Amino acid sequence: MKSETPARDNHTELTEIAAITILPGRAKDGTPEAFSDITLKPGDTVSIVVSTGSGKTAFINDIEVFARRDTVTGRSILINGNIPPDDMVRDPAKKPIALITQNTKCLADLTVQAFLEMHAKARKIDVRSVIDETIRLSNEFTGEKIAGPMRMTALSGGQTRSLLIADAITISSAPIILLDEVESGGIFKEKVMASLKSRGKAVLFVTHDPIIALLADRRIVMKNGAVEKVITPDGREDETLAEISAMDTVLSAMRERLRAGELLLRRDCS
Repeated sequence: MKSETPARDNHTELTEIAAITILPGRAKDGTPEAFSDITLKPGDTVSIVVSTGSGKTAFINDIEVFARRDTVTGRSILINGNIPPDDMVRDPAKKPIALITQNTKCLADLTVQAFLEMHAKARKIDVRSVIDETIRLSNEFTGEKIAGPMRMTALSGGQTRSLLIADAITISSAPIILLDEVESGGIFKEKVMASLKSRGKAVLFVTHDPIIALLADRRIVMKNGAVEKVITPDGREDETLAEISAMDTVLSAMRERLRAGELLLRRDCS
């Protein structure tokens, strides 16, 4: 696919998302980005590794708002190779993207049950089982149990992130999910990744976590507000991933023991 935005403007109803394509824009200094296009298809996972000020927020926002060279970066976003129709951009019930950021504190003083019911109604879903499934799935992502009568404002950061990810999978049924540093909430990241991949979601993770970065099929490296390179490991990092995953398992077990009030002795580190 060429880097120029296609002239055609297909506003027909897109019932199935086969691909989302990011066309390049420019760095903060005006230099063109050094890629032709980045395309995500169902089941694809892409991580973005960043440093402060590298431009990840603008990158995520370009995708979320379906940029048409009308943002500061000059990027364009296509759905199925075409400019997204206006109703897909403006109607929340038809938007195929779920964005979950690290700032997930809910201000609405609703119960979890009422919050999910409200979202299901907005999505024109009237199925009780989907709410039960959302809560069940969210509890797979966190060690802190979530229940329907709990208040949204009382949930921890990890609980809120877990619930919103489950909500994006079940109620939103969003085929494209953008996750911005959600691992900071202490969620079970491997379970989240496995669940999203098994359900055929196209997922883009912004992360500082090496495990999340290595679990993805591709990795985007950003610098100076632009995509600097796109890396496809093709299995070359599998041994490294296995080693750091084993380390993370040990650290997670220690974390739970500390929370339980136990002492950690030197032999626990061997």
